[in-house]
Amino acid sequence: MTEKLSDTARSTMVEPLLETGWALTEGRDAIEKTFKFDDFTEAMGFMMRAAIWAEKWNHHPEWSNVYSRVSVCLTTHDVDGLSQLDVKLARKMDKLAGQPG
Repeated sequence: MTEKLSDTARSTMVEPLLETGWALTEGRDAIEKTFKFDDFTEAMGFMMRAAIWAEKWNHHPEWSNVYSRVSVCLTTHDVDGLSQLDVKLARKMDKLAGQPG
């Protein structure tokens, strides 16, 4: 069963993500990031690769795409906040986008 991150887990798992461009979402227990690509095709390719992992882990992002940008918000609805699944998917998305994380 997935659990909401403790304060200790937040400092060890979420804070490093904030250094790679993720940000805490104002008004809710979530993290967000906008990925920028060279063009629409790269942005959609990223979304398709990320979707495979999201489906495999049964953890789906809130996201949108406008041309070369993909905006992502991660939270775990079952626990009404951040969980290890959000951290895991954020790290995977960073790798898929070729960014440190």
